[in-house]
Amino acid sequence: MSKPRSIAVAQTCPVRGDVDANLAEHLRLIPIAASEGARVVVFPELSLTGYEMDIAAGLAFTERDPRLAPLAAAAASHDVSVLVGAPVRIGTKLYIGALILEPGGATRLYTKHHLGAFGDSARVDGTVPPAEATVFHAGDRNPLLDIGGNPAAVAVCADIGYPEHARNAAAMGAKNYLASTFVIRSDFAGDSAKLRRYAVEHRMTVALANFGSPSGGLIAAGRSSIWSDTGDLLVQLEPTGSGVAIARETPKGWQAKAVMVESLQVATPRA
Repeated sequence: MSKPRSIAVAQTCPVRGDVDANLAEHLRLIPIAASEGARVVVFPELSLTGYEMDIAAGLAFTERDPRLAPLAAAAASHDVSVLVGAPVRIGTKLYIGALILEPGGATRLYTKHHLGAFGDSARVDGTVPPAEATVFHAGDRNPLLDIGGNPAAVAVCADIGYPEHARNAAAMGAKNYLASTFVIRSDFAGDSAKLRRYAVEHRMTVALANFGSPSGGLIAAGRSSIWSDTGDLLVQLEPTGSGVAIARETPKGWQAKAVMVESLQVATPRA
């Protein structure tokens, strides 16, 4: 018998390439989500390193990376599944991974299926970031999470641009669609509209975790969000800054809360 769903998205302000600093922010946000009853906490794409393609290979994780130990301990002590983003090396290939640390001690890996590019979107210095395919390989790992008996599928950023990805998640039995993303300001309206549509079409609760500060020289949109399986926006964080948004299913309907916290790094986004 399934239990009521309780989902959190964590919005972070990554420090370029500083895994220790980014881990510290993760470990600060997980207890906040857990204290509000979250069963899963979703962090943004490449949350442990930032969206920094030029240094991703040197920071790459493995599935049993010792740097994940503090996150595994937090998942166990707070009885919550934690989904974090990092470059992950499997053999000789590099992937954009979503590592899932479960409270029982298991670690599983989703690898981003559809690699993206920012097209003509320029960094704040006027340069254009390289396409992800110049650094990473497209992956095919696709585990489901269990959230109190409610299956959840994972998506990483560009995956949400492909309707068949959400359709396949629903066909697998997913009742929740967890999107770990780095969405820039100009893309937010379109991406959030797609996610709301997936919620309605497939009757899935949909969550989006995003950065709240620039990364890779690009301006993040923030506004990490959760939609109900009828497409209602349940909660949304601010455009900038760190925080946690939690949505809990109750007999009387959904209850939601947004908690913004002071970032561990000072980031001043530029328009």
